[in-house]
Amino acid sequence: MTRHIWIMFSAGGSAALLAGAYVFQALGYPPCAMCYWQRWPHMAAILIGLLALRFRGVLLPVLGALAALTTAVIGVFHTGVERGWWEGPSSCTGGGSLDGLSGMDLLAVEGPRVIMCDQVSWEFLTLSMPSWNALFSFVLVVGWVMAARLSAR
Repeated sequence: MTRHIWIMFSAGGSAALLAGAYVFQALGYPPCAMCYWQRWPHMAAILIGLLALRFRGVLLPVLGALAALTTAVIGVFHTGVERGWWEGPSSCTGGGSLDGLSGMDLLAVEGPRVIMCDQVSWEFLTLSMPSWNALFSFVLVVGWVMAARLSAR
């Protein structure tokens, strides 16, 4: 396969994963903070892919691989938070303390609904959305590495 095909595969894969995330959101599965974190590297990979199709060299495919690796690692971390393997950020796992607040304080405060990062909202074959994102993103890393190898020739 050619460099261009690997780039289109990898950037297109990020576009597909990102589109899937937005479809799930439209279907009523609101994303948590860590879900949003996983989207940014896909957006970067799409932009990098467009640039890599226009400009030669190994730098852009390497950056694409790093973007895909970043979202994969965040997906693994998010999966671990969901499964209780480790703690997630207190901003989205309900780990904040209510010490010092009275019942009236709690009733008086109505803020935006926070989607918890440690709750699985959807799963398929026992894997949640972050797990699937991680698996597919690791495949995209391989695609970017193949593009980088072909760029170095």
